[in-house]
Amino acid sequence: MKILITGTSQGIGKAIAERFLAAGHDVIGIDRQAASIENAAYTHYECDVRDKEHLPEIEGVEILVNNAGTQNEDDIDINLKALIHITEKYGVQPAIKSVLNIGSASAHTGAEFPAYCASKGGVLAYTKNVAMRVAQYGATCNSLDPGGVLTPLNQCVIDDPELWAQIMDETPLKKWATPEEIAEWAYFLTVTNTFCTGQSILVDGGESINYHFVWKE
Repeated sequence: MKILITGTSQGIGKAIAERFLAAGHDVIGIDRQAASIENAAYTHYECDVRDKEHLPEIEGVEILVNNAGTQNEDDIDINLKALIHITEKYGVQPAIKSVLNIGSASAHTGAEFPAYCASKGGVLAYTKNVAMRVAQYGATCNSLDPGGVLTPLNQCVIDDPELWAQIMDETPLKKWATPEEIAEWAYFLTVTNTFCTGQSILVDGGESINYHFVWKE
């Protein structure tokens, strides 16, 4: 199948691209950084997802994974507005089989930077909107909402022993996901799954179900 993934130069996006390539699919990546994947079945476009005028013309996308995102850098424009434009350009069309938006656990909890939470919260609502519109093609649309993932974006807290200990106290499974784990979820939701649609799948090690109940012993 023809797979289009945004934000493929590192982290989750790169892992997702490599998962599809390993399964024999043709993968197209869009990223504002240079390609970091070398594979005959991989095509890379070095482009900012916000740059509507210079986005490549790609016909017949069968699976679209909206992974490109940022934190504290034009979050609304990159995480939400660009995601909407990418989806309307490549995803809402007759060849589509699945659209997957990479959201965030913060969209459910609000426990992060204000603009970031707002941008990812918008992704949840837009996911339902797209799911209703691509259903006519027999396609699904869901969001995959990770909690902590071991990516370069999070290295500043991963490498801080005190902050990392605090984070682990908030995470029942006492670990963060690897990009490869998230890639497996992405593959399942777009290739294996054909019936679950309009849903936001929370994968956060139990962080969002944690709470502090204080009472006298």
